[in-house]
Amino acid sequence: MATAHNLGFPRIGRQRELKQALESFWRSDIDSTQLEETALDLRQQHWRLQRESGLDGIPVGDFALYDHMLNMTVLLGAIPGRFGFGGKIVDLDTYFALARGTPEQPALEMTKWFDTNYHYLVPEIDASTRFALQADKLLSELRDAREWGVRARPVVLGPLSFLLLAKSHNAALPLSTLLERLLPVYEELLAAISDAGGSEVQIDEPCLATDVTDEELLALERVWQRLVTARPTLQLTLATYFGSLRKNLDRILSLPAAEFHLDLVRAPEQLDRAVTALSSSARLSLGVVDGRNIWIADLESLIALIEPVIEQLGADRVRIAPSCSLLHVPYSAGREERLDARVRPWLAFGQEKLGELQLLKATLGADDETRRELISANRSAVMARRTSTLTHDPAVAHRLESIRPQDLERRSPYAERAELQAQRLKLPELPTTTIGSFPQTKEIRDARRRHDSEIMATEDYETFLRGQIQSVIAIQDRLGLDVLVHGESERNDMVQYFAEQLNGFVISAHGWVQSYGSRCVKPPILFGDVARPMPMTVRWWRHAQSCTRKPVKGMLTGPVTILQWSFVRDDQPRAETCQQIALAIRDETLDLEAGGAQIIQIDEAALREGLPLRRAEQEHYVRWAIDCFRLAANGVADATQLHSHMCYSEFNEMIEPIARMDADVISIEASRSHMDLLDAFRHFRYPNAVGPGVYDIHSPRIPTTEEIVGLLREAEYRIPRARLWVNPDCGLKTRGWEEVTPALEHMIEAARSVRASAVARI
Repeated sequence: MATAHNLGFPRIGRQRELKQALESFWRSDIDSTQLEETALDLRQQHWRLQRESGLDGIPVGDFALYDHMLNMTVLLGAIPGRFGFGGKIVDLDTYFALARGTPEQPALEMTKWFDTNYHYLVPEIDASTRFALQADKLLSELRDAREWGVRARPVVLGPLSFLLLAKSHNAALPLSTLLERLLPVYEELLAAISDAGGSEVQIDEPCLATDVTDEELLALERVWQRLVTARPTLQLTLATYFGSLRKNLDRILSLPAAEFHLDLVRAPEQLDRAVTALSSSARLSLGVVDGRNIWIADLESLIALIEPVIEQLGADRVRIAPSCSLLHVPYSAGREERLDARVRPWLAFGQEKLGELQLLKATLGADDETRRELISANRSAVMARRTSTLTHDPAVAHRLESIRPQDLERRSPYAERAELQAQRLKLPELPTTTIGSFPQTKEIRDARRRHDSEIMATEDYETFLRGQIQSVIAIQDRLGLDVLVHGESERNDMVQYFAEQLNGFVISAHGWVQSYGSRCVKPPILFGDVARPMPMTVRWWRHAQSCTRKPVKGMLTGPVTILQWSFVRDDQPRAETCQQIALAIRDETLDLEAGGAQIIQIDEAALREGLPLRRAEQEHYVRWAIDCFRLAANGVADATQLHSHMCYSEFNEMIEPIARMDADVISIEASRSHMDLLDAFRHFRYPNAVGPGVYDIHSPRIPTTEEIVGLLREAEYRIPRARLWVNPDCGLKTRGWEEVTPALEHMIEAARSVRASAVARI
């Protein structure tokens, strides 16, 4: 019989217990002992659940209080010197200083984990970095798991991926040099795991699904020759995911690993060649259950895929698994009692995916009659989804067929539009604004909860919201911002808010997924054709604009971001689904303009995130993604100013496609990188206006006026002042007013200071 294992489990908890404990700890409502007790209880719950699902290998080390990459940075002792670490044992204060910053030091940079919506903290490596093992936490978890009778399998990020995902501040340090410094720590780690009773270790190398170079592959071969000799009794699994190994498959499968894991959801085409290329002793882990999406698996099809592999390799050399860690899906669909009863049977969250593995394992060893009985419910649900009339709307199909090339174009070039907009808006140099949201206070959350629970009447709730909008407008006027926003107090989330009002979506009640730290998102479930039945934002914008003489931005989420931050149907091309969303947002854009909005912001925070990992596939994605933004945005008149926002991704290699969006103003994250993200503007004359984020809203520290002045000076060396805006790097919903108010005061003061000074030479 084939065995089953898991690569990682959602760590936030069934009821977001980790989020609540973290935020209580940061408020000093609980101490470190209580936080660690919550973490231990969650790990034990997750181990128990996986053990009861019949898994033969259960991950240990996949849990993190904030981020698994941060855990790896600490485990390897790679703490930047600016935090005053000095080789000490890393305590919780240091751990969270790296994640959230201190009054003296900004946090580590944050960016997206490959093409997911998870954010990781970027390690900083320079010539002074001295790696030193700090494995007490991992070894403690391993001992705990073994005491619980868990078939524990420690999970660590491999040395190649760690270094490739890190940020090196010294280009003179080649990969080979860094590996020579790092490998002894990995060898020491494997020895420590073996001494603690471990028999297997999963070493993740997700970077192998990207365009790795020959030099990097040579380095990987040297790495594995050393790792397998560190403790020969340890069985090492090389885990790859998020894509195909392509031309490197044979070379990677020749490494001396005991087992190889392949993502067969993203890249099923690599299976046949892998079976042929596998050595006579190694095992193959088949990643057949989707770890990135929430649709039920077609177990009948998976059995047909797996059985020939078992026949060729033998059951003892085949393991079944999710395609990647289940970190990217919610905990359990079992609590979704209010979801559309027709859609609910189509869903599998983390717990249900464990059940699918268990069922697959049982079915593979069963006779035909037992097999039919075991998978009958699954087969019925798969067929119901495949034949459902819920998923298709002829009117939407007709609109797609009617799209014309001119629907994607602005009427005039940027220079002409900018002149009209300047005459209309009369803004100063370095205009100040924010990205969109303001703090979602306890009062706002309580009112929303009471309204959702039908304790508060809709009329009373809307009166409350109008008061919140009026208050936020008054605060912005008092601070002296030049372009205002309504604060988004009516919005639970920048994607969910729109999904709730669009056909083709359902919203789960408990489908939370970790985005970073304690921040959780609840991706909408996009199951069918998308259309907008009625305006979604216009009345709230009208109320906000009535409270001030300054321009208030209409705030929309772009089609690519709605697509990327939802669990998307897998029965048609993503490009087609995105076009449907774009048409719905286009309708809203035109209604805002008709209502009098002079500035409309269409956020594409996830544009870079959707970029395929392989360069050969990127051009196709970029073309349709940019076209979808243009379809959503470009119906407006030249005098209407279009903004877009993008956050926490590496944009330098995408600057030309971003220019093709032709937004009048783009705002991007730049503060954590100290404006490094703007290096692209040295080599590419970006034609439109830019608002580089001048302070990091994901950290509780309040920047000084002098810091922001320095960042604006850096920005001026890359972007002419006439095309430079001043704004935070993201929305302010997760921060408190006690942080937001002084930070914005400093930002506005910095803008006025630079505005009054001489223009920097470009």
